Amino acid sequence: MHAEVQHSIIHQFYTNDGQIGLRVAPATLAINDEVSLLLEELTQVYQAKPSKGYARFLRAEDEHEVSVESNFPELLTQWHQQQLEFVDFSQQSAKLLHQQLQHYGILEAGFLLLASYRERGQDYLVVAFLPSQDGVTIAADLSVDRSSQLAISKVQLAASVNLTEWQEEPESNSYISFIKGRAGRKVSDFFLDFLGCAEGLNAKKQSQQLVESIHKYAREEQLPADEARQLRKSVYEICDQQWQQGEPVRVKDLSEQLRESLPRERSFADFNQQQAEHALVEEFPTDRSTLKKLVKFQGQGGGLSVAFEQDLLGARVEYDPQTDKLTIHGTPPNLRDQLRRYFGIDS
Repeated sequence: MHAEVQHSIIHQFYTNDGQIGLRVAPATLAINDEVSLLLEELTQVYQAKPSKGYARFLRAEDEHEVSVESNFPELLTQWHQQQLEFVDFSQQSAKLLHQQLQHYGILEAGFLLLASYRERGQDYLVVAFLPSQDGVTIAADLSVDRSSQLAISKVQLAASVNLTEWQEEPESNSYISFIKGRAGRKVSDFFLDFLGCAEGLNAKKQSQQLVESIHKYAREEQLPADEARQLRKSVYEICDQQWQQGEPVRVKDLSEQLRESLPRERSFADFNQQQAEHALVEEFPTDRSTLKKLVKFQGQGGGLSVAFEQDLLGARVEYDPQTDKLTIHGTPPNLRDQLRRYFGIDS
């Protein structure tokens, strides 16, 4: 994490007799190597999460029903305008989360981390609920001791606020990113309510629209099969690089990069503008798993699961649309070993 950490603090949530309790920290953490390593590990886990949602703070005109009102955006504004010290802001935020946990009846011990930092000229605030787990450590006298340890790899409730974008582009729908659970938004409902925000751009939907737009662009430009395949591969690589950096995809930048490798009279940006109401928004976050449709075929059903790189179609993999038959020449080694053992070959 090549970032300048400015403030960080951790508050504790504990369970006792069927109740959730809160112990707030009286001061921020010292900015040292240990804190930097903690934030670096959290950032890596956060960036590696395959599915993220994007949101913005609720506005007065929003018809968004929440079970418990949250003034987190107001507290954030007060801190950002130096009307609140970071410690006070974080303590009041922890109390808000405590209310949410009590309201939803969630008994989850863990630690609330709030940290502000600056990276690549942008200011960020990360808010994460870090679960804990019992572990065993070796004390200084070499005795064995039990302790509570952070389970950062299991974090499911975390959000990152791009403070710079929030201030400079208040109408943006994606200056907040958050971990989105496998079951959709449900796993993070109360966390979003705690933050006082509403989901904005849907990364999966935007990515699916990009995939469909690229296929349509290739058809209308009548690209040969090899060029169409290269186009899809280039789009995936460009978007994947943006995803790894935690950056959105910008249609204009994507179009310019494509034009360098696949120059066409009509650029992808020009094509997109001609799509009227079906045009992609100028800038949007992406979903990695959805973008893989550009370079990979995959599907499952009826007890069968198949996935292969699109480059293999017509080579190692053949498909006959008339008979709906898929022929694979040369199975993967681990699958081949299983099949040979099943048939008693070389066993």
